[in-house]
Amino acid sequence: MYTPSYFEFVNPGKILSGKYALENIASEFRLLGCARALVLSDRVLSELGQVKVLTDALSSSGLKVVSVYTDIPADSSIEVVNRIAELFRRVNADSIVALGGGSVIDTAKGVRMLISQGGSDIMQFVGAEVLPYARHIPFAAVPTTSGTGSEATAVAVIKDNERKVKMEFISQFLLPDLAVLDERFTVSMPAKITAMTGLDALTHAIESYSCLQKNPVSQSYARSAIMLIHENLARCIETPSDRKARLAMANGSLLAGSAFSNSMVGIVHAIGHSLGGVCGLPHGLAMAILLPHCMRYNLDKCEADYSEILSLIVEPEELVRIPKENRGTMCVTVVENFAKMIARSAGLSLRLSDNGIVRSSFSEVASRAINDGALIVNPKTADKSDVIAILESAW
Repeated sequence: MYTPSYFEFVNPGKILSGKYALENIASEFRLLGCARALVLSDRVLSELGQVKVLTDALSSSGLKVVSVYTDIPADSSIEVVNRIAELFRRVNADSIVALGGGSVIDTAKGVRMLISQGGSDIMQFVGAEVLPYARHIPFAAVPTTSGTGSEATAVAVIKDNERKVKMEFISQFLLPDLAVLDERFTVSMPAKITAMTGLDALTHAIESYSCLQKNPVSQSYARSAIMLIHENLARCIETPSDRKARLAMANGSLLAGSAFSNSMVGIVHAIGHSLGGVCGLPHGLAMAILLPHCMRYNLDKCEADYSEILSLIVEPEELVRIPKENRGTMCVTVVENFAKMIARSAGLSLRLSDNGIVRSSFSEVASRAINDGALIVNPKTADKSDVIAILESAW
């Protein structure tokens, strides 16, 4: 296992995983000295009744819900974060519970950041590790998808709609106090969302395992995540009500999130962020499309890491039949075939051309990608022509 000369690792807050995890939020919040929660979610989850499940569990356990905000869009934005921060102050809330996918949880991180720092505009705090420790706002993240791992990351991605750019905020103070994994919220996830978020989590794990800032702890988390995702994602699509598989995916997503939060990601995310900003391609779908193409691009620098990953996703009897010098290449092929199988079962296409992406956008996407922070820790440098070549291969 790779051991750098120096590394840092920040664990997520307390993890509540499994049956009745939701009902334990109130008692944990009491220990943190808070009693007035602002609940954040989105309209779809409100219409499905999942927000009510959450608020009933909080109220019945003694935590007062002072307001519920469900107007969070699919892409978190600066304007929404600033608006919710005003609401938090107006209703005199002292804590935040976020129920949703990455957009909702990232929005909550932004609100918490703004309130704790005493600001009025989140753009004051854009960047990496620029936040000092400030007022503590207890925060519980309850994911309804198994992909972003946002409940375990020190990263928030929030869109600047005016500039069509996804801004990254990175600080250990963004980590939620509680990561609450309750499979009741993931069993109703549609097949396409299950596939996209699951392949997003797999991308987190693979990139964190092989990027320049990898370390023994992040690789341990990533290794477990890869195995959990590979073993359970197809089952979640084939049998959506399989709670055991759903919880395994939730745990895998959290582990992958914690891994990449500490080691970061790479070129898949650099290009994916740009595709989302320029073309509006959903993040999870971008990850699913780009992953094998970017792995192939990185292969000459990541052969040893990919060989280790292969040992996690093929049977031992099959592994010993593959010559050692071919295992890195075979890993890319196995990952690609797995992604295609998952996409096919969910009715997705893993071609950019089938998802409304036009080749005329490649130049702008590439220009933004080479300036994305995720590219800094990619094992292999890339210029604009390299990114365009990857886009062409995925088109």
